[in-house]
Amino acid sequence: MSIVSPEEVIEMISDLVRIDSVTPWLVEGGAGEAEVTAYFTQWLEGVPVEIEVQEIAPGRMNFLATLRGTGGGPSICLNAHADTVGYAGWPDDALVPKLDGDRLFGLGSGDDKGCCAIALLVLRHLATKAPALRGDVTIALVADEEGVSIGSEHLVKTKKYDFAIVIEADALPKVVVEHQGFGWIDVVVHGKAAHGSTPDQGVDAIVGLSEVITRMHAHDIKNFKISPAPRNGQTVFHTGTIQGGTDYATYPSIATLGIEIGTQPGETLDDRVREIEGILREVEGVLPGMRGEVTVRLNRSPFMSEGAEPLLASLHRAATQHLGHPLEEVGLNAWTDAALMQEVGTPTVMLGPLGGNFHSPYEWVSIPEVVSTVDILASAIEDLLA
Repeated sequence: MSIVSPEEVIEMISDLVRIDSVTPWLVEGGAGEAEVTAYFTQWLEGVPVEIEVQEIAPGRMNFLATLRGTGGGPSICLNAHADTVGYAGWPDDALVPKLDGDRLFGLGSGDDKGCCAIALLVLRHLATKAPALRGDVTIALVADEEGVSIGSEHLVKTKKYDFAIVIEADALPKVVVEHQGFGWIDVVVHGKAAHGSTPDQGVDAIVGLSEVITRMHAHDIKNFKISPAPRNGQTVFHTGTIQGGTDYATYPSIATLGIEIGTQPGETLDDRVREIEGILREVEGVLPGMRGEVTVRLNRSPFMSEGAEPLLASLHRAATQHLGHPLEEVGLNAWTDAALMQEVGTPTVMLGPLGGNFHSPYEWVSIPEVVSTVDILASAIEDLLA
């Protein structure tokens, strides 16, 4: 029998969907996490846990709640993020939860407020209905994962845990043990400005950039598309933004391409930068007067779970109890805050319920899988910390 009912799950996730917590990093004027953090605090009123609210930037909140153990056991953190992306594509419906069959629709229902609900429900059960645990259990409902992860960055700088589970909607029975990293990079091509009627004096930076793009696309096909990573799939490599030129009558002196590019476990962003710099040198060799450079805007390392064997063993036992079979250890071709947790030496895995339409209209989460995730996590933590 489940420790929570579908009705309770629906009510709680619906409450959270109604609260605007768009990250202002993505959408100017976004509400941030203050209001949803107040909800978390109120919901746990009367539950014997220690609550800490960290304002890590104006209006940007991390919410931590800790159940203290009796001592002698490992500590574990359940990490989920309280912020969402924007909802310009469905302004009338995004904050209005709707149930259709066993799917609950609404902004954040899957990514990641449904997972915040899972963390809260697990913690309440462990604090009020489970046997005493030897180790501490903390839920960290963090800010800004949809931006640049200032919430988890602050968390790993100020707290230390023996194990961590990042809860992100994916699908049971999967447990993610590795995923890609990524970088945001500007590829800048310099030419020479000149009057449009003096081709002998101008060097067209846009033409140079177009040659770079063509060669990068060929590099993507040759090196990434035909040889995907066994667990994580094809390495991410795509254009994002482009800027260049001043007017119709002038040879453009500069053109800039913004790209997102992935890294697999065992690789670094320096590997990708060297590949792009090699392409720039090739183009410089065939277009005299042109030069190019690479500027890294954001670098996120890939994730490879290490040291999490005891945690995985407990999760597999819990899944067998509730699903009838162990979890499936998989990779992911996206990036999550699991990388930040593992990067500081905290053995980490990621799992969550089935959902869909993330970052797009009519996002949804599976209510039965939310219930199952609560059951699996509660049983796994009891097993690990008993």
